[in-house]
Amino acid sequence: MVVPVAFFALFFAWPVASIVERGLRADGTWRFDRFGETLSRPEILDVLWFTLWQALASTALTLLIALPGAYVFARFDFPGKGLLRAVVTVPFVMPTVMVGTAFLALVGRGGLLDELWGVRLDTTVWAILLAHVFFNYAVVVRTVGGLWAQLDPRQEEAARVLGASRFTAWRTVTLPALAPAVAAAALMVFLFTAGSFAVVQILGGPAYSTLETEIYRQTVDRFDLTTAAVLTLVQFVAVGVVLAVHARTVRRRETALKLVAPEQTARRVKGLGQWTLFGGVLVSIVLLLVLPLAVLVERSFATSDGYGLDYYRALQSVDPSGTFLVPMADTIGNSLWYALVATALALVIGGLAAAALTRRAGRLVRGFDALLMLPLGVSAVTVGFGFLITLDEPPFDLRASWILVPLAQALVGVPFVVRTMLPVLRAVDERLREAAAVLGASPVRAWREVDLPLVRRAVLIAAGFAFAVSLGEFGATVFIARPDNPTLPVAVARLLGRPGELNYGQAMALSTILMVVCAVSLLLLERLRAGRTASGEF
Repeated sequence: MVVPVAFFALFFAWPVASIVERGLRADGTWRFDRFGETLSRPEILDVLWFTLWQALASTALTLLIALPGAYVFARFDFPGKGLLRAVVTVPFVMPTVMVGTAFLALVGRGGLLDELWGVRLDTTVWAILLAHVFFNYAVVVRTVGGLWAQLDPRQEEAARVLGASRFTAWRTVTLPALAPAVAAAALMVFLFTAGSFAVVQILGGPAYSTLETEIYRQTVDRFDLTTAAVLTLVQFVAVGVVLAVHARTVRRRETALKLVAPEQTARRVKGLGQWTLFGGVLVSIVLLLVLPLAVLVERSFATSDGYGLDYYRALQSVDPSGTFLVPMADTIGNSLWYALVATALALVIGGLAAAALTRRAGRLVRGFDALLMLPLGVSAVTVGFGFLITLDEPPFDLRASWILVPLAQALVGVPFVVRTMLPVLRAVDERLREAAAVLGASPVRAWREVDLPLVRRAVLIAAGFAFAVSLGEFGATVFIARPDNPTLPVAVARLLGRPGELNYGQAMALSTILMVVCAVSLLLLERLRAGRTASGEF
């Protein structure tokens, strides 16, 4: 636990605490009376209520739509499965700015629905909820589907032989085994939607505001660090309570599971019921995930003179305004390098944390389990601004170093690594480790011979998640990315914030490139995973 604790203390707790101190401490005195003043304001109460209920609604809707998809990817074998899995994951890597923009093109003024049927959903909560499903669909499919694909179906078949119906067998055998993974996916979706920023700002307009958007407004627009600090602490406490309840309820349901290779559970689609389910999932993927992406691609080629590559060619030149000191095409290499470094950091730190949590060594470790998820719930705006304040003096003067961006990205990637690996690690029968120890294996060798073969697939999935999250991280990166080393999300956001058809077209082109890079990377990951399992190294 030493390395994860030190990492989070230095790059998370310290920056957040510095922002809180600046907002609540004046003339050497802590002003806790500002809590009552801030939280009694009607507009702040409205923000708190909307943040809560829209996050709950978004989580429920995402689970309702994505769980059938998790089953299809886990239990069905069909051509193009790896490609479709990569397509499903692409929205998750997109900057939230582009998620909002894509849905605005679909449901806003002059959007696709407006042109075809005269229907507009912008400035309504439905646009926000659908955009959240678009963004978080992959979280459920990969987290729940990853474990579902490894559950031995013969246990459910045995229940049916004993007289249980198909639904009863699923409810009493499969669902309890999936409960930890479903809870982990729901937790991540809730934290992401509770801290939603760009999606709410673009699609909701001034009528809707979450804690994240309010913290940004108070910090950047009004420079009211007092209100921002109070809201940050409220967010911190609320997320801590949610994580504590999650850890307590899930722990009661965790049991040792019989895990098998996914190839032993996936079957060809057959029968009317399976084909209906498969077709329904494909339709939902096309409408909710593929259509917004298609709109972005189309607009990246649509110029005033017709379709062409003008916007892509413009990426080769240096910005004359000085906003970007390098050609925007170089942001692709910057983003890939940052994401790879952040993924390596997240795997090391998250892997160590997951291994420690598997041992369940007392309340301290259980509390650490909840603390690892805090970066997903605490404002990225606070973290990024805190980096600028704290990491600018020796011995941690990193403001001029490129490593600052991967460090911020790894903070968000670590929780995904932990949540992906932990259910599989805890499902490993402890008697296997004990048997290895009895036969003379050291703890390291027992891990290598018992745990690693079972969690190798989870590690690859965790790496894909960490890479995707790092590639698309925006909230903290926008504060610390330098003009000579911008990332793709930061470049897209800055282009969208500038008027002109060329800037908008370049933003669409960069977004399309980001989607392609993500899809190719995830497809390579799928092939690597398939190669390992096919060779018997599961």
